[in-house]
Amino acid sequence: MKLLLVLLSGVLFAASAFVTVSDQPFTLEQLRQLYSQPTSQWPKPDVDPGIQNFRELGPRPDPKFPKDNPYSEKKAELGKLLFFDPRLSVSGQIACASCHEPQLGWGDGKQVSLGHDRQPGKRNAMTLLNVWNAEQLFWDGRANSLEHQMRFPLQDRVEMNHELAQMEKNLNKIKGYQVLFKEVFGKEKFTMQEIAQALTTFERTIVSRKSRFDRFLEGKKNELTDLEIKGLHLFRTKARCINCHNGPLFTDNQFHNVGLTYYGRKYEDLGRYHVTKRAEDVGKFRTPSLRDVAYSAPYFHNGLFPTLEGALNMYNAGMPNLQPKTDAEKADTLFPKTSPHLKPLGLTEEEKQAVLAFLGAISSVQQRIAQPELPQ
Repeated sequence: MKLLLVLLSGVLFAASAFVTVSDQPFTLEQLRQLYSQPTSQWPKPDVDPGIQNFRELGPRPDPKFPKDNPYSEKKAELGKLLFFDPRLSVSGQIACASCHEPQLGWGDGKQVSLGHDRQPGKRNAMTLLNVWNAEQLFWDGRANSLEHQMRFPLQDRVEMNHELAQMEKNLNKIKGYQVLFKEVFGKEKFTMQEIAQALTTFERTIVSRKSRFDRFLEGKKNELTDLEIKGLHLFRTKARCINCHNGPLFTDNQFHNVGLTYYGRKYEDLGRYHVTKRAEDVGKFRTPSLRDVAYSAPYFHNGLFPTLEGALNMYNAGMPNLQPKTDAEKADTLFPKTSPHLKPLGLTEEEKQAVLAFLGAISSVQQRIAQPELPQ
């Protein structure tokens, strides 16, 4: 194979070291130099027209707490106890941590979660990592705050199956909680409001640890391998990931149809449409953050793919993009429309491995949290 030698900073590079994206060839050394600059000087990303509120990738931000539920260490500690306490469920066997396990990327590793009486849910348990940043919660965005969100699984007949009033009454009987709630909120008798404030304060502390990508952004330029830097460039250009997975937390917090509605079939799920009843929202689901994505399998709202390789292969193929064929389908106002931002990518095997390597670089060390001793 003929080698094209390029002299750059006193180093010779082979032609096979070139990365061509958007008709712009770069050597791996040039990519490293380009991405070693401040993010404002990075190569221009390939962003589609119509992308709203685009933000460049950046270091992991610290969590923010709402003014009406400010952070305190004791409140977060109380919330942690509630998070791991199965007595929040009517059976006394299911805790929040049952579906959001720290060692499983704050999900549960299942395609769909199992709840009360081992009933299967309809959707995959989203990771709670960096959940403080979500503007609308659940895959379909039906909750507008964590305080609002936490009430859904508690009451859901398929999940924890507990009447809120009864759960509140049961917890108030536990002397250990009486002491702790008085210490945090100034009163022994507590309500759902205080339970929600404590629990969600802890949830807002569930954040990704600093990744090698973060250390790279801090100036430690050897934190990323050549393959990972190539993957970063592809992520922002040819692989088109950055259209939806942008910003420091790798999510636009928007809703998109990725073609997995199963419209008119057994596993149909119309996503956000069930919340808004707007035809344009059929099949749309919230964009998950990609931080720590290496540990949050399986992927998509229905847990369809157990590996990142499988998910990336589907994106590379352009995702399912069904078109109406019959007159009835053409007249159907709810016939799903796959996002126009999804199209075949043409990534080579080497390029796919580079993207996967970069996704590993934005995944930090998994957390281990011991089961706390619960109040009695």
